[in-house]
Amino acid sequence: MTALRQRKGSKGKEPPLGAEFQSQQSNCCTDHHPEKILHGDWSWGAIIWTSVGWSVSVGLGLLCCIYMATLHENDLWFSNIKEVEREISFRTECGLYYSYYKQMLQAPSIQEGVSNLIHDNLTESKRTINLLQRMNIYQEVFLSVLYRLLPIQLYLEPVYFYIYTVFSLQAVYVIALYLTAWLLSGSWLAGTLAGVWYILNRVDTTRVEFTISLRENWSLPFLALQVTAVTCFLRPQLTALQQKVMVWLMYVTTFCFCLTWQFNQFILLVQALIIYALDCVDFLTTTQVTTLYLVQVSSLLSVWLLQFCNSMILGSLVLSFIVAALFIKHCQSGLKTGSLLVRLGKLLLHSTLVLLLTVTINYLAKKALQLRSDEHIFKFIKSKFALGPTRDFDANLYLCEEAFGLLPLDTLERLAGTLLLYPYIVTLLLLSGVFALAALHNLSRGSAEERKGAADGRVVALRPDVAYNLLHTLFYGLLAFSTMRMKYIWTGHMCAVAAYGVCGKELWTMLLSTLSCNSKVLLRLVRHAVPLLMIGCLYYKFWPKLIEELSELREFYDPDTVELMTWISTKTPKQAVFAGSMQLLAGIKLCTGRVLTNHPHYEDKDLRERTKQVYQVYARQSPEEVYDILRAVGADYVVLENSICYERRHRRGCRLRDLLDLANGHIMDGPGENDPDLVPASHPRFCEAVKTDAAAYSALFTLTFHNKTFHVYRIKKKRKKSAKSASEPNATQ
Repeated sequence: MTALRQRKGSKGKEPPLGAEFQSQQSNCCTDHHPEKILHGDWSWGAIIWTSVGWSVSVGLGLLCCIYMATLHENDLWFSNIKEVEREISFRTECGLYYSYYKQMLQAPSIQEGVSNLIHDNLTESKRTINLLQRMNIYQEVFLSVLYRLLPIQLYLEPVYFYIYTVFSLQAVYVIALYLTAWLLSGSWLAGTLAGVWYILNRVDTTRVEFTISLRENWSLPFLALQVTAVTCFLRPQLTALQQKVMVWLMYVTTFCFCLTWQFNQFILLVQALIIYALDCVDFLTTTQVTTLYLVQVSSLLSVWLLQFCNSMILGSLVLSFIVAALFIKHCQSGLKTGSLLVRLGKLLLHSTLVLLLTVTINYLAKKALQLRSDEHIFKFIKSKFALGPTRDFDANLYLCEEAFGLLPLDTLERLAGTLLLYPYIVTLLLLSGVFALAALHNLSRGSAEERKGAADGRVVALRPDVAYNLLHTLFYGLLAFSTMRMKYIWTGHMCAVAAYGVCGKELWTMLLSTLSCNSKVLLRLVRHAVPLLMIGCLYYKFWPKLIEELSELREFYDPDTVELMTWISTKTPKQAVFAGSMQLLAGIKLCTGRVLTNHPHYEDKDLRERTKQVYQVYARQSPEEVYDILRAVGADYVVLENSICYERRHRRGCRLRDLLDLANGHIMDGPGENDPDLVPASHPRFCEAVKTDAAAYSALFTLTFHNKTFHVYRIKKKRKKSAKSASEPNATQ
């Protein structure tokens, strides 16, 4: 059960690589893994120790769940504010997703609610779209059905049923990390340390308490469970039945992960690359590789069917890559033969062929499917790494958001403050060194199947489950450093890896052997004393801070938005169409049920074009051009926000009005340099000029509501003769 395994009958007199781990083999039975009882160890010690471990995992999960729910309540005084204030607290796209849960509950029946989602004409004006195909909202449908069926309506409000479910998933997340650390190290103390670290590093491991409905808060707990299932699947000595159970667990968790997040394909692509890398250096057998690939493919295809044959899934890079990898692997039967240099040359050729075939398959698939839904993501990647134009509106919209920038260094400072970063780095460096040596040895010794069946020449090798988790944290760590929003995938798993380093036998054996004081008693003492000491230090340092944090009471306060939503609900027709920023319109749909022109779910090319057109209200455009755009998308009202029109949050060049000026070829506001090909605009900025009530504007727009944050204008149905000659813009409908 050790991470480094001694091969029998090693030739030569010099000690094999990592020979200091030989003594661990006779002690592997002292480890109490969560699946130990399944291997037939029904001793009282094993039963009690395993039961204690499982109890601690559940306790930590519940503690995390209660902690997050309490923070949410204390920050908003959620239980005491009005319903409209509760709904406003679901900011940006969170409000859009929650609105479908509310819509399902308000429907006369489940069947009619689902039908309304499949034939929705409220989310995008003048269009009927299938929301179950376009968006990942099956979780909202499932929860609404569950709430209708369970006898809890008299005791629990719908909003609490929703948020408590999301917070409960955080408990699942912590339990999954706990089990992963336990499986890797053989000690549930590692799981305890991983759970404690996850909670203490809340700022960097989750943002669920203020972005409840975000898709990642639904999906990442299932990804963590999938990693636990993969870790268990790759462990040695599993029976055939246990392997089948693990395959089904991997499928179910991968399926749930894919169903709940639109970015599933990109996360699974990274995981597929990890599997490919492990296959290349012979850490996995052909059966294991094929099984892991097929689990991914079957999960994606299942989601594809549930999402009414969503073309974005079939055109995903991960499916193209898996098909290419399996095809080339099948065709190159002699890939894992020959000397080290020969194999390295074959690997280079193999990887080149896989890359070329992946690009070819993906290109042909997107051409055949006429898929352009995800092109904004590739524009963002090109612009981020200076591989493409930087004036693209969609790409710059992402580039200018802090969440899509590089990982700030203060993140590492916070992780170091909780004693997480240091053991993580040590574990990473040591395991990376062992991985490199083991990989070189594997490449010079033949395939994994040959070594597995060989009776001689076994040299210490990194366990497949440890190797997988090492590459998992490395690959997703690189992703987190490149894009800050992706850190939530990395930091949770980081807790499990660091806990494994602190509690696992392997790294302590290396250290004690280096100090020439390795013994079974000392090893066991250190493995248990150090994590307990660290937990004690963390308790002493952070418990008072947690109590202080939980005692801080705040209250939701946004009177301007409440006033706006109340006015829309009471003073406008129910079928009125509203135009404005994506973030605000999501709240308008949730709070008022009015029709929108655009919304924050950006994975549709036509919607992106429409959003750019609607945003011309913040650009330097004539009133006639803006009027034609808004009428083309069917808008009855347009909401202008001072926080966007006079934005100061972003630097020059990243304000929304600057992005529009650049896309339109206009010089930006304020002092600073401009590209030489930019020209001055021939019209003032619309959001400013419309407030002057000049004749050209009052002829087309009527101010119907305003406060210090918002101005709402009604778009007149008929234009005066002086305005009828204006040319129509090319607006997407």
